[in-house]
Amino acid sequence: METVAKNTLFPIFLKLETFSLLIVGGRYVGLEKLEAVLANSPATKIKIVAAEFNEELREVAEQYDTITLVEKEFEERDLDGAQLVILGTNNNELNAEIKKMTKARGLLCNVADKPDLCDFYLSSVVQKGDLKIAISTNGKSPTVAKRIKEFLNEEIPNSIQEVLENMGAIRDKLKGDFEYKVKSLNEVTKDWMKPGAKK
Repeated sequence: METVAKNTLFPIFLKLETFSLLIVGGRYVGLEKLEAVLANSPATKIKIVAAEFNEELREVAEQYDTITLVEKEFEERDLDGAQLVILGTNNNELNAEIKKMTKARGLLCNVADKPDLCDFYLSSVVQKGDLKIAISTNGKSPTVAKRIKEFLNEEIPNSIQEVLENMGAIRDKLKGDFEYKVKSLNEVTKDWMKPGAKK
């Protein structure tokens, strides 16, 4: 029997605004990573270290008082105080060197376009109000993740926020333990995804 490959990544949602994030790289890739963070957690405290920053990244950073730009060559002491690290330079040797430093310090690190060096990936994200869905292809194909994101954005109605708010209100009114609440909410929603159901 053929064994089907399995994505063993453990999905979590971080309250990133409670962390200190270091991004190394100030050009296109650094900007791309910065914008991904800001799109999801705009209150995150971010330090960006780079020998040079492109103008677009500077313009984005100027809009946030939580972003600090440090224009210089990376040094190991730049990791001091960081809790998460994202490497967005085009220097593979530098990225590998910094990755070793982060591992020695027990810091989680993402290295752009190097899945084998990553402790975590940045997902494609679908967001409709309070609903947020992260999509992972285990680093295999960001393009496929992007297409799935586009599909879900089209298929999930904007009215999902109203459903979430109604379900939250029902949950708050339920009496009983966790198991009872789960059973009750499952009963309320069991027909919701069936074809022809009103959403």
